[in-house]
Amino acid sequence: MTDELKNQIKAKQESEGFIKVTDSPVLSLTSEQKAVLNKKGNILYNQGDIESARRIFVTTGYSDGLTRVGDAYMQKEKGIKALKQYVLAHNVKKSEPVYEELAKIISIILKED
Repeated sequence: MTDELKNQIKAKQESEGFIKVTDSPVLSLTSEQKAVLNKKGNILYNQGDIESARRIFVTTGYSDGLTRVGDAYMQKEKGIKALKQYVLAHNVKKSEPVYEELAKIISIILKED
């Protein structure tokens, strides 16, 4: 992927124009409350209730949980949903390959015109 394309994607991400990233952790939660919620989220995730776990992890800002939810989406071939979780988790290592795949798809579409 070219540096120019990377910069354009990053600018879109920062402006929230490419993927809505306004979901943010609830700042009023105490560390103890976050720990309890994250434990519940982990239980739900392990039981296969990915959506309920995702909502908890977004609420607490638990990046490891968000990354695991993103991985679960990738296994189900839901790249855009996975990308959002990786962005919320600030996981560049996981989000970059998704961006690159999207860039390839866009390039193919543009070449077909």
